[in-house]
Amino acid sequence: MPSTCLCGKPLPFERCCGRFIRAGETVPNAEHLMRSRYTAFVLRDVTWLLATWHPATRPTDLALNEEPSPQWLGLQVQRFEVQDTDHATVEFVARYKVNGRAHRLHEISHFERLDGHWFYRDGDLRET
Repeated sequence: MPSTCLCGKPLPFERCCGRFIRAGETVPNAEHLMRSRYTAFVLRDVTWLLATWHPATRPTDLALNEEPSPQWLGLQVQRFEVQDTDHATVEFVARYKVNGRAHRLHEISHFERLDGHWFYRDGDLRET
């Protein structure tokens, strides 16, 4: 496991995203969930990604071991907005490389809380 969290916060992994992914703590808000999902993508943790995907939009499987795999370079959360107690959005940019070529994933992600747990519902990709 990494010593510093991969989500970009200056905290040890176990005190940041690791407490959700590995220790099973309840994620307090959509921004923390989004950061933990980014970390799970870097770690190729399909179990966490599927478990935190909204049941209405969850795929049956994720193929994260395909080649060429992305080399994740960093995450920048640009905006976190709460619509109401059960809905929020997070706008982010994730940087990565594939075969040495740089890419940016810019998305506005939509989250919903069900039975006290936050889930990623879907997202709108932005041109960057």
